Amino acid sequence: MAGTCSMLCLILITIFIPPLGVFLISGCSADFFINLLLTLLGYLPGHIHAFYLEYVYYRNSDAVAPRRAPGVYSERIQRGAHHHHQQQQQAGYGTI
Repeated sequence: MAGTCSMLCLILITIFIPPLGVFLISGCSADFFINLLLTLLGYLPGHIHAFYLEYVYYRNSDAVAPRRAPGVYSERIQRGAHHHHQQQQQAGYGTI
């Protein structure tokens, strides 16, 4: 349920401000700057790029072996949402 809620919030943010949605999933990466440029050049290309990145991000989160997507430069997006959450759970205090 938490994954669905975060996905819906991300989609709503992306509808209004596409670069912010990309920043939330990729951080300050090449994909963010490409999306910012596309949004400044035309609002529709920025939306298409942002929704493509989000699709790749959530598609790879469900895959056992994520596939490399063409045109995506951020490793965080290539690995998917599930891998990012696993890394956060593994890193903690008191673990050896």
